[in-house]
Amino acid sequence: MVGSAKTRTAAIMDEIRGKLAGRALGPGEKLPSIRRFAAVMGVSPSTVVEAYDRLAAEGTIVSRPGSGFYVSRSAPSLAIAEVEPRRDMAVDPLWVSRQSLDAGTDVLKLGCGWLPSGWMPNAAIRRAARGLAKADDVVLADYGNTRGSLPLRRLLARQFAAEGLDLRPSQLLLTSSGTQAIDLICRLLLRPGDRVLVDDPCYFNFQALLRVHQVRIVGVPFTPTGPDPSLFSEALAAHRPRLYITNSALHNPTGATLSPQTAHRILNAAAAHDLTIVEDDIFADLEPEPSPRLAALDGLSRVIRIGSFSKTLSASVRCGYVAARSDWIEALVDLQVATSFGGPSPVAAELVYATLSDGSYRKHLDALRRRLSKARREAAGKLERLGIRPWLMPRGGFYLWCELPEGLDAAELARAALREKLVLAPGDVFSPSRSAGGFMRFNVAQMSDPRAIALLSRAMDGADR
Repeated sequence: MVGSAKTRTAAIMDEIRGKLAGRALGPGEKLPSIRRFAAVMGVSPSTVVEAYDRLAAEGTIVSRPGSGFYVSRSAPSLAIAEVEPRRDMAVDPLWVSRQSLDAGTDVLKLGCGWLPSGWMPNAAIRRAARGLAKADDVVLADYGNTRGSLPLRRLLARQFAAEGLDLRPSQLLLTSSGTQAIDLICRLLLRPGDRVLVDDPCYFNFQALLRVHQVRIVGVPFTPTGPDPSLFSEALAAHRPRLYITNSALHNPTGATLSPQTAHRILNAAAAHDLTIVEDDIFADLEPEPSPRLAALDGLSRVIRIGSFSKTLSASVRCGYVAARSDWIEALVDLQVATSFGGPSPVAAELVYATLSDGSYRKHLDALRRRLSKARREAAGKLERLGIRPWLMPRGGFYLWCELPEGLDAAELARAALREKLVLAPGDVFSPSRSAGGFMRFNVAQMSDPRAIALLSRAMDGADR
């Protein structure tokens, strides 16, 4: 009987937590009365009292004598841990991110999503940092403009014009990161229960962020030239999604490039079904020459372009952007003010602007592309000698999407690699359908370490088959 009582109490607590996670209850709202909730749940009032007392003890709700129980104003409205059950750690995108971010210097990050620090334009960043010593006091100590640095937005607008995307600086909003840019768009355009299209496979943090917003994820099979156009149209008709989120240039994780034919078919289907597209262009500067861009072809009518500078300039100096039509930018400005009281710090924006304006930055990109081209060829050769075959050879960037030898499961390999102090990115992390268990994403820049292949080979030998 005691065990049964504990189960009923836990059920009441889970019900309240579920209402918080689903936004049915918000901070400061009053909970149902004890007698009323007991009747609804089919339990005794004493069970509800115990559940409420436990929730109050952990700070989720507060008691107001003579008035009842209320949701704590500090209670989170979105609880990531409660959105869905915790998955196997080796194929959990949040776990992979934590391992990559928290790993010590003795750990090789063959699965991480950034370049080694020594590959970045550190000399130009240091010059920009020294220049900050002469900056106006408002840059060093004040809040920034609600849209972010005007000089940086003007510079970006000129760059986009050279790509065929004409827009005014007022159509650009600077954010604290590319991830925050997507989060703001989701806050503006999505509601819990909406459907969102992503590529299968896709960048794993798209999925993690969308789950926080409690939307339903629909995957569309991805091909070497983009999402399968026929299946894309079928998904639009069947699911009526609100958004499609993708990379056009150097797709993550596959490294594929969107073809002109696929781009036109995707835009036509989007127009027919009133679909908004979010184009993450974070890898654009790593292409040897520009490929088709949905935002440029569409003219920012139904496509929103986002990006940041973490892949080519610095992941430490956080700054991103949103390029969109004016009415969406106005709404996103208000959202950013409400959630973070402005965009990136003026110091970060000034550092980015000064580095991008430095004459050496263009030379850095040219040298980086050449260095990555060599690293891709060398990494592909080393992997193939282990029986690991690239799905395709990308035109640029630092990812190789590879098929593992038959019978070798990527999740098991990722577990074994941890014992060798290797962080890997197994395929199902990227796949909404969990159909990429035989694939792995490798970062060719991180594979330049001479220990990489030997440790990977040992991990393969230690993986359960």
